[in-house]
Amino acid sequence: MRRKEFKVESEEELEAFLDSMSFGFLGVIDGEGRPRVTPLNFVYTGGNLYFHGSRAGGKMEAIARQPQVCFTIADEFALIPSYFTDPEMACPASAFFKSVTIFGRAEIVEDLSEKALALGCFMKKLQPEGGYEPIEADHPKYRPQLKAVAVVRIVPDEITAKFKFGQNMKEDDRNAVISGLEARDGERDAETIEMMKRYCPYHAGLDTEEA
Repeated sequence: MRRKEFKVESEEELEAFLDSMSFGFLGVIDGEGRPRVTPLNFVYTGGNLYFHGSRAGGKMEAIARQPQVCFTIADEFALIPSYFTDPEMACPASAFFKSVTIFGRAEIVEDLSEKALALGCFMKKLQPEGGYEPIEADHPKYRPQLKAVAVVRIVPDEITAKFKFGQNMKEDDRNAVISGLEARDGERDAETIEMMKRYCPYHAGLDTEEA
């Protein structure tokens, strides 16, 4: 059962997360009916997700047979040890993270202008410092490359987002986790505390029930 306290409804938060991430996992069904998961760079723009690669290969063959796919992106912020809240039991051990899964239809992009737009978004995300000529459909050097590369558009039917930062915890346990993170002072622990306070129902003065 999906827990309602972890769900994210804000389109702005969803897009901000997808803009901040560059790597995800494409899920398809291969010719033998087996699930296949492929790690890929991606961009999300105009309400669609794009990835690129070779025109040949297993994932492209799978998409040609069955265009209904899913794509998942996740970012783990911190591991939460059990002893932050319980000195004996292992049960409270957890991880805090953000994740998004997109279910939709994969479509091969043939229009060179749309390809150029998508690949331009890739460059802005993966090489924000510049150092290249803008990708344009009528550029004499880019045009043959645009024709050769495969660009796939995933048109979403459903997008689900889960941001887990202890929203289901009792206030005392949440405070204990925050104290543990402060003491540990790991690479992303301060950022995790910020997320806990942002999504904390007690911090917002609300009372959230478990789903």
